[in-house]
Amino acid sequence: MWFRNLQIYRLGDDWNPDATRFADKLERAAFQPCGGFDMQSRGWVPPRGNEGELLVAVNRQWLIALGLEHKLLPGSVIRQYTQSRLAELEAKQGFKPGRAQARDMREQVTAELLPRALVTRKLVYAWIDPVNRWLVIDAASPTKAEEVLEQLKLTLDELPLKLFRTRSAPGTAMTSWLAGQEAPAGFTIDRDCELRAAGEEKAVVRYVRHPLDGDEITGHITGGKAVTRLALTWRDRISFVLTEQLQVKRLAFLDVLKEDAERQADNGDDLFEANFALMSGELPQLLADLAAALDGEAE
Repeated sequence: MWFRNLQIYRLGDDWNPDATRFADKLERAAFQPCGGFDMQSRGWVPPRGNEGELLVAVNRQWLIALGLEHKLLPGSVIRQYTQSRLAELEAKQGFKPGRAQARDMREQVTAELLPRALVTRKLVYAWIDPVNRWLVIDAASPTKAEEVLEQLKLTLDELPLKLFRTRSAPGTAMTSWLAGQEAPAGFTIDRDCELRAAGEEKAVVRYVRHPLDGDEITGHITGGKAVTRLALTWRDRISFVLTEQLQVKRLAFLDVLKEDAERQADNGDDLFEANFALMSGELPQLLADLAAALDGEAE
């Protein structure tokens, strides 16, 4: 359940959700598996697994999960079956099928193959912090997060939100931190980074598990490269990679936090809630410190 990636949004100050009404709306948009002729399906599923409530609420923090199913039916397979059927039709009627016949045949083949297509399933978690006005989606890219946002907007009557933005551009700030070998308060610089040149070639240099305090790094920055990704650790509790788009990747809660959760839990359900309580207790502080390190949030 621990999040690995953070796509970060700010909830509007005028959004005052009620947990009971919110849970009711999730129930009305609960996940239903793909029908025989459906290409895809999505809806809300219990975050704990196959059973339980659709909304997990712990210490005024909410966790929801979007279930998605998608049928794998490659266009090449449809074309192959369609061409075979059209060849049979041509032999039967004595002339080449027209465009309308070809279109109808493709639709017929698709309808026949859909019920037999393989189905892929995935789960995307979202954490809602009504107290501090955060909406954070555990997704590796904004495109993946957009599926959750779209479903939330369909589920709720309103959802005022905006992307998390800061006064200082993350790329500019990270370049300054690395050049000066001085991380902002509460953070330490780790051993991974990516630097990119601004020229037409956009040359990229990546360091993995490599000391970042040498002359080589300084030379890249002096030569015009800017930091686009930088590994950081926050207060010796959470490590992550910050990107120039203000996305958090490779989020890792260090062992001290997970051990705290395990000590508080008596069974699987307790451990799930303890994990979520600790995660949702730490992340608002991390995000607040990150905003401060980047000169505050943009208006």
